[in-house]
Amino acid sequence: MYNLYVNTKETKSTINRNIYGHFAEHLGRCIYEGIFVGEDSPIPNTKGIRNDVAEALRNIKIPVLRWPGGCFADEYHWKDGIGPKENRKKMVNTHWGGVVEDNSFGTHEFYELCQQIGCEPYINGNVGSGTVQEMAEWVEYMTFDGLSPMSQLRQENGQEKPWRMKYFGVGNENWGCGGNMRPEFYADLYRQFATYVRNFSGNKVYKIGCGANGFDYNWTEQVMKIAGRYMDAITLHHYTLPTGNWQKKGVATGFEDAEYYSTMVNCLKMDELISNHTQIMNKYDPEHRVGLIVDEWGTWFDVEPGTNPGFLYQQNTMRDAMVAAVTLNIFNQYSDRVVMANIAQTVNVLQAVILTEGAKMVLTPTYHVFDMYKAHHDATLVHSHVNAEKIEEYNIPSLSVSASVNQAGELNITAANLSMHKAAPVVCEVAGMNANAASGRILTGPVGAHNTFEAPNTVKLADLQDVKLEGGKLSFNVPPNSIVLATVR
Repeated sequence: MYNLYVNTKETKSTINRNIYGHFAEHLGRCIYEGIFVGEDSPIPNTKGIRNDVAEALRNIKIPVLRWPGGCFADEYHWKDGIGPKENRKKMVNTHWGGVVEDNSFGTHEFYELCQQIGCEPYINGNVGSGTVQEMAEWVEYMTFDGLSPMSQLRQENGQEKPWRMKYFGVGNENWGCGGNMRPEFYADLYRQFATYVRNFSGNKVYKIGCGANGFDYNWTEQVMKIAGRYMDAITLHHYTLPTGNWQKKGVATGFEDAEYYSTMVNCLKMDELISNHTQIMNKYDPEHRVGLIVDEWGTWFDVEPGTNPGFLYQQNTMRDAMVAAVTLNIFNQYSDRVVMANIAQTVNVLQAVILTEGAKMVLTPTYHVFDMYKAHHDATLVHSHVNAEKIEEYNIPSLSVSASVNQAGELNITAANLSMHKAAPVVCEVAGMNANAASGRILTGPVGAHNTFEAPNTVKLADLQDVKLEGGKLSFNVPPNSIVLATVR
């Protein structure tokens, strides 16, 4: 028996809905074919954007979408992606497969996508190969409601009124693909570039600095020390590999039990990373003014056999769903600092929530986790403690839990059972509320279970049958390798 205690009166922080954000890079078939097919495509679309994908993303209430990269951001020149499509410059995507980009998906198309799915845009600017002027003019093009060369250019391209643009990243992975910079050098560049990311026409830009790669604590130290007071948030990137070896990362399907558990071990390192990076941030920002944004996270496996290695296409199993559930539970626990996160990536790349093949579309197990966890959007994190056994061989907890109360006063508990073989029967004492009814949903299946275009519903959400509320105590069972949402009213 697993004893869980939840106190709805012991509130902590608001779980920003942006923690459940996504990331769409010009990489492989994420944008082209996955999201954007063009207006002339036989695939049903609205202004070139796939109707089925847009509907699926609306359903999980995707709050914010990061674009155009990733590594692509620091070689992207935004003026190549505006104006009549037949006149747009073509470019080679040097980071991802060496394919030619025709720039038919640019700023206007991205804003159309965000409007269709109802999310906030998060745009990443080019520091690695761009200029201060280029970045300044992009912000002006998007947000200035007045007479200027950039606003006139926007109007000539069909957008009379400016867009609203809150989130803007000043560079990406500038320690690596964004320029191989030292933290001190990037921090000075950030101060320079960010100065010219202006607030126009009542639009207030939330400026995001490039943060560390995983365990590079010196990067956070130097950037916070030199440039922290000029930014609203700093980023963190961490990917989960079964092997921890970038040369041979491990397979997406057909893996052994040991690979499942090593994946979970590496996934749980997110807790350590956030704790240590926020301690550094606290030294330079004790008021918690600067947020932490984990804008690239998720599983990274060897690509599917026969696919372009630069396209990072991988299948998605219940193991990926477990990584998503555990990671999102961790983000919830640190929601006093973690203000946004963006899983990599939305469609057809890495830990995608959607896979497409021509006109076909399939929702992955990870998609269903985001569908389940939207219950936490903008809810209040409350105290929870679980007396969970450890999976001794790997020294990891067997149960990951998060609890929040939404504006309607409902308590939502998400619980993920990391064990492959042992069920987790939970008895929860709920303090601080008069509970009258309970219901639940469950995502379950063998660790290697996944959805295909031939069998798209192998893994899907179902009602939780054994959830009970008796004498103020909630009880439910979490089968091996399962994720449960229990709602108490």
